[in-house]
Amino acid sequence: MFTGIVRERGRVTSFDGGHLVVESRIDAEVGDSISVDGVCLTVAEARNGTLAFDVMVETVSRAKRFGAQVNLEPALRAGDPLGGHYVQGHVDGVGGVRSVEQEGDGKRVWIDVEPELMRYLVEKGSITVEGVSLTVAELDGEGFAVALVQHTLGATTLGALAPGNTVNLETDVLAKYVERLLAGLPSSK
Repeated sequence: MFTGIVRERGRVTSFDGGHLVVESRIDAEVGDSISVDGVCLTVAEARNGTLAFDVMVETVSRAKRFGAQVNLEPALRAGDPLGGHYVQGHVDGVGGVRSVEQEGDGKRVWIDVEPELMRYLVEKGSITVEGVSLTVAELDGEGFAVALVQHTLGATTLGALAPGNTVNLETDVLAKYVERLLAGLPSSK
């Protein structure tokens, strides 16, 4: 479980599709969970200022390819502040950046998403973009907008977003549970 409050931007030193290595100052041990651009990955190796992760085919099929820099957040520990929202690190899909506009000291970013994800979005609801907990500022028929403050632009990889970029998205898990409960579906097979 994560909060979507990024602790560090890490530099990707290698990614071959199945093995990811990231430079990081996060104090982690083998077996720890780390959110990497919103993807929950397990530390396979931690040494000399790097964290290595094995990346499964499922992850590669759902998430965008890792860029030169990634947002990192260690798993939530008992007693940690919950500053964002409940984030699982399970990418629901990939969105496309439609536009990035200056808005005061920050930026408004529009992201287009597939219809199957739109049903989980509400204005002023939570969304995770690249592992960052954000609030949906506005919706239209194709996607949603988020308003990014200066701190978020500087502390995460979101400051480098440009039209045409792709981003990992995780919708609010609570919306998915509500949908399932309202549908009256059994919780397991």
